[in-house]
Amino acid sequence: MRVVAFTQSLRSCWNHGNAHFLRGVLRELQALGHTVAAHEPEGSWSVENLLRDHGAAGLAASLAPYPELTALIDPPGFGQEHADSDADSDAALDAALDGADLVLVHEWNAPALVAGLGAARRKGGRFTLLFHDTHHRAVSEPAAMRAYDLSGYDGVLAFGETLAEVYRGWGWGNRVVVWHEAADTRLFRPPAVEGPREGLVWIGNWGDGERSAELEHFLFGPAARAGLPLDVWGVRYPDEALATLRRSGARYRGWLPNARAPEIFARHLATVHVPRRFYVESLPGIPTIRVFEALACGIPLVSAPWRDSEALFTPGSDFLVAPDGAAMERHLRDLANDPGLRAGLAAHGLRTIRARHTCAHRAAELLAVAERLRR
Repeated sequence: MRVVAFTQSLRSCWNHGNAHFLRGVLRELQALGHTVAAHEPEGSWSVENLLRDHGAAGLAASLAPYPELTALIDPPGFGQEHADSDADSDAALDAALDGADLVLVHEWNAPALVAGLGAARRKGGRFTLLFHDTHHRAVSEPAAMRAYDLSGYDGVLAFGETLAEVYRGWGWGNRVVVWHEAADTRLFRPPAVEGPREGLVWIGNWGDGERSAELEHFLFGPAARAGLPLDVWGVRYPDEALATLRRSGARYRGWLPNARAPEIFARHLATVHVPRRFYVESLPGIPTIRVFEALACGIPLVSAPWRDSEALFTPGSDFLVAPDGAAMERHLRDLANDPGLRAGLAAHGLRTIRARHTCAHRAAELLAVAERLRR
């Protein structure tokens, strides 16, 4: 099978969590004997920000651990002509789709390209065309998402049941499929040899104020009160956020290539999950990919409240849940003082990931979805 993916960026994971998952799934598809190709637009937002902050060396570090993957860079306007049924065929897009059996289109692509791919499918494309949504814009910016022309698409992949329900309400019925993110366990795994561990780590981006209060309530304050050093990695931290970190005694480390996350997890006693507000209030049941990745690395995790409505995990066994800041502080103190508790959580969470939530599992699910839609 030939699989073609259109993403915001394969090369850069700067504030772009879908790159983590896509890289892992494409590698698993290759391991199964399939051919893969990944396209991204020239000058993508994620790449441009990474180059601005870290230059070519940062971009090289982002994709270096994936030597089997190559990003194909599409020029501006790529695929747009196909969106107009009266326009001449777009030769470049036709070439990209030549021989394709399955085409994945991430929701952070240009609307014109999304429409052009749908038009290519309607005009006789012999591939299965799937739209992949891994964001909260369907509830936070529904008009923007409804503006995408998906009329030529065979189905939608939604990264959680509550998001799938939104698409069902838009008329997709059984052509929307829940396809959760997962851990790339070829990369995310416990250290081969245990070394010293100290303090807490949080790897995440500040974002657009979607969890600013929650971070102070569930992370910075409890870590400081528990007397645990805290290392924070991520991007898009404005001056006021950096001032908050300094006041709480946290150490801001900056951007981290995602491939280095396992080595960072391996240096720390525990990590914390603080979901964005939309995934608590509007799209409950959807964890971020970092939960899968942290558990795959065998690091104990404590989560701020979120409702695991799809029973992806076993809260209390895979990770601890803190309903408020005081409970978070107690959990962090317990983890710091109880090696047995740390070991038990790490082992249980790792077993759950390896049994159900690897990119190999998701690759198999994707192939099954494509086969069902073809039939």
